[in-house]
Amino acid sequence: MQKKIQSALISVFYKDGLEPVVKTLEQLNVKIYSTGGTQKFIEDLNIKCEAVESLTTYPSILGGRVKTLHPSVFGGILGRREVEQDVKEMQQFNIPQIDLVIVDLYPFEEVLEQQKQKAAASGEGLEESVIIEKIDIGGPSMIRAAAKNFKNVLVVAAKEDYNPLVELLQNNNGETSLEQRKNFAAKAFEVVMNYDIAISNYFNGDIFNPFHEKKPLRYGENPHQHAFFYGDVNKTFDQLHGKEISYNNLVDIDAAIQLINEFKKSEITFAIIKHTNVCGIAQRETLKDSWDVALAGDPESAFGGVLVANTIVNAETASAINEIFFEVLIAPGFDEDALQILKTRKNRILLQLKTQSSELTVQYKSLLSGTLLQDVDKGNYSEWKEMGGRRTTNEEREDLIFANLVCKHLKSNAIALIKNKQLVGKGCGQTSRVDALRQAIEKANQFKFDLNGAVLASDAFFPFNDCVQIAHAVGIQAFIQPGGSIRDKDSIEYCVQHNLAMVITGTRHFRH
Repeated sequence: MQKKIQSALISVFYKDGLEPVVKTLEQLNVKIYSTGGTQKFIEDLNIKCEAVESLTTYPSILGGRVKTLHPSVFGGILGRREVEQDVKEMQQFNIPQIDLVIVDLYPFEEVLEQQKQKAAASGEGLEESVIIEKIDIGGPSMIRAAAKNFKNVLVVAAKEDYNPLVELLQNNNGETSLEQRKNFAAKAFEVVMNYDIAISNYFNGDIFNPFHEKKPLRYGENPHQHAFFYGDVNKTFDQLHGKEISYNNLVDIDAAIQLINEFKKSEITFAIIKHTNVCGIAQRETLKDSWDVALAGDPESAFGGVLVANTIVNAETASAINEIFFEVLIAPGFDEDALQILKTRKNRILLQLKTQSSELTVQYKSLLSGTLLQDVDKGNYSEWKEMGGRRTTNEEREDLIFANLVCKHLKSNAIALIKNKQLVGKGCGQTSRVDALRQAIEKANQFKFDLNGAVLASDAFFPFNDCVQIAHAVGIQAFIQPGGSIRDKDSIEYCVQHNLAMVITGTRHFRH
């Protein structure tokens, strides 16, 4: 359904790029309505423009807060040309039909960022009144109204679309198709969505906006799946080398960063991630030793993995890492000599973290054509209740704390076996806790680890005492789990009878 544009309403904050648009509209004899600074900009180009006040009969009031919020404006945008009653009412109240709406929004995010930088420099707080005044009211309302009435109205909600608009108008002599108007409407709703989320995030503590920026990826989890990334990875890391980051890379990178953020810089930690699960992790006095021990935990799974360290990678460690094939290496920094070694393979992705502390406070997951949101699973344990047949030793306590953090980053059902701050066996993504334990023991046996003196972490409670029995039989002497089962006493009593340590944390760490 072709529609000829005969009138346009233009109200924009930024005027750059607008000149070709209004000149094209003038050539097409389109009547232009505008407001304030936009009206002046258009008139300075010697292009005729009618003030919106001529429609509303009201001047801009309340310091500019109210300019376009009026039935004469919104009636002109929302009026359905195909509905006889709408047309009669528009004629009755002298409401003109508006065929094109060009609006960009007050720069809320830009002003917020400026305020943050100013506050950081001065040590003072944000000037909230300045931020609040950059919450646009009329702009989003006009964009939504025009997008809703896409059957009759073309809406442009971002200056990035000015050039495509000019091309469209010139190529079609001011006419647009239904499909073209619908495509612009879809973009417009996305602009308003991003804007509203940014404002909502500010009021909720300025949490990360997952829909802020859209970047196409080579493909999704598999080559036949299209994929995009919404967000800004540059806030988290700088890419120093390697090929374009893929969908699967991003998923594993996220898992790796979440894991490494659990450990202090003083705890020199190296970890290996494969399909979002930890397959190797260790803490030692040096990074090279941490790498060697982490790799020894499962050298088979490490092939093609994502590596992450919480301290600067030196040449010695880089030389050792360079001997295996891996996709990504993440660290807070790299020595120059280390970079020269690691850059010898052109596709290898090297990422330098900008900060160790995660800024995320919430997590998102899409499903069923919707989105789940939850708080980030922070911390290790809520309480430390020694419920077994004896108290933990100092060495066991350190291993149990380490084990519980590692287990937290394995897919449920999950079991982590730790000995001397090295992951020696893990079971993850199993449909029963016993299966997860058996998988962990089998993995430890595969690489000939002695489980005598090892500790066990479980991401959720033991519903029966079978897990502690099986683990005890292979030499495990200490356990950590959240508790909460109606049969907790079965596992506790077994530990009491066999002089085993059992810690109840009160915090479950499911990971689906």
